[in-house]
Amino acid sequence: MAIFAICLVTLSAVADDKQAEATFATLSHDFGTIQEAKGPVSCTFEFTNTGDKPLLIIDAVASCGCTRPEYPSKPIKPGKKGKIKVTYSPIGRPGAFKKSVKVKTNGKERTVTLRIEGTVIPKK
Repeated sequence: MAIFAICLVTLSAVADDKQAEATFATLSHDFGTIQEAKGPVSCTFEFTNTGDKPLLIIDAVASCGCTRPEYPSKPIKPGKKGKIKVTYSPIGRPGAFKKSVKVKTNGKERTVTLRIEGTVIPKK
């Protein structure tokens, strides 16, 4: 009976090791040179849930108000893909920029940082 109890506890511990995991195709995007006059620019960060449980994007927070992330509100099933769209507004921000978006998940890695950069050519 004791051996059965030990096996049961061991199996429970192994089952608890399952978790979600966000694997991003890339963690950064370089917009290169963009025109302030043309307005906001966007890029998309694609990820796959390479874990064994559904992945939840709990929050995505940009380093400043000029950057806006959009992320899925529904869980991403194991093996499925999701996208996080990041929009940068260059209006009134000439010159080089480097911004980040901290993505909080229920996954193995609780926080993932996405980065965008580029150079804004001012209006004439």
